[in-house]
Amino acid sequence: MARKFLYLIAGVTIVLLLLIVALRIWSEDLTEMAFVPTVSFAKQQALPPESWESPAMWVSRPGLKNDPAAWLPPGVAAPAQKLPVAVFFVHPTSYVARDAWNAAFDEPISRDRAALFVQGMASPFNEAESIWAPRYRQAAIGAFLTAKPEAAQAIDLAYADVGAAFEIFTRHLRPGQPIALAGHSQGAFLLRRLMRDRIAGTPLADRLVGAWIIGWPVSLDHDLPKMGAPACTSAEQSGCVVSWLSVADPADTDMLLQAYARRTGLDGASVAGSPFLCTNPITGTPDAGAGAEAGAEAGANLGSLVPDFARRGGTLAAKVVPAVCGPDHFLHIGAPPKLDLGPYVLPGNNYHLYDVTLFWANLRADFERRAAAWQTKARHRPR
Repeated sequence: MARKFLYLIAGVTIVLLLLIVALRIWSEDLTEMAFVPTVSFAKQQALPPESWESPAMWVSRPGLKNDPAAWLPPGVAAPAQKLPVAVFFVHPTSYVARDAWNAAFDEPISRDRAALFVQGMASPFNEAESIWAPRYRQAAIGAFLTAKPEAAQAIDLAYADVGAAFEIFTRHLRPGQPIALAGHSQGAFLLRRLMRDRIAGTPLADRLVGAWIIGWPVSLDHDLPKMGAPACTSAEQSGCVVSWLSVADPADTDMLLQAYARRTGLDGASVAGSPFLCTNPITGTPDAGAGAEAGAEAGANLGSLVPDFARRGGTLAAKVVPAVCGPDHFLHIGAPPKLDLGPYVLPGNNYHLYDVTLFWANLRADFERRAAAWQTKARHRPR
């Protein structure tokens, strides 16, 4: 059994290494050729929300055995009392094959990788009473590298699954229970839309502790006004949106900006050239105003998660990685950090896969602060 597990990890590692090497040496056109599916889009039946009543349809949810979101790094103690918040977390793309536009629910490699992503990226929120992370027929990574109509169909199918899962999530909430939304990459992309469709202008907006939309640009002009929540401007603010995309210096962000420019915002207009939200995860603010150039020194980083892929774990390293929101709206972390993060840094010093883990402990503290702020505001709300 252990040998099979090691073979699986080796297979996942090889696939990701091939992806990274290809992105480093190929042009955008060749990258599209390598990763965009060439098969026809397979139209699939929309599933009713009740499908997500089954525990098998969740990577994480209350009552699951060996829930990956419950993991904690060594030295981090579980809270004596959980925060009364329910978190809805959407994991990033874990399907990098090109033999289909959407991953099947039972595709083994993407399922295993999704569990690893939930372990590393949802665990900062596990002070919450519950975390719900759905399985969904995610769009293949190639869907984000092309403007083909099949890509939009694949993303729509993924979004339909996430929306159906969110319906079940809301059915299990206690009356008035606060909620938090969090996701990375494709998960963040889909949560933007979910906020427009399910949060903005609804009673859930008043119950929102915060939305951590990480690893996908949130256009200040074309997304944020439609999401039903403002950008977070202070560390003690609740009911607001946090977002960042991490790069080290020197950074080459051309491919990222080209992918961004392909998309339309939540208002239906092109986002090309539009500034996007950057929240400094160390300070909990957008680095606006005096002293923005300084950002946050590494000494204020409470702990970056250094992964141990072979053992499916990791350890925290504090005071290593600084952060500042640059004039290009990316979160700059200075020179590549001297941490053994593995081989998954993307071209142009793009630390996309580490957006969350570089600031694991600060994100945990940010969630705790905003949950406390929401509770204080709720106590003073007229009844």
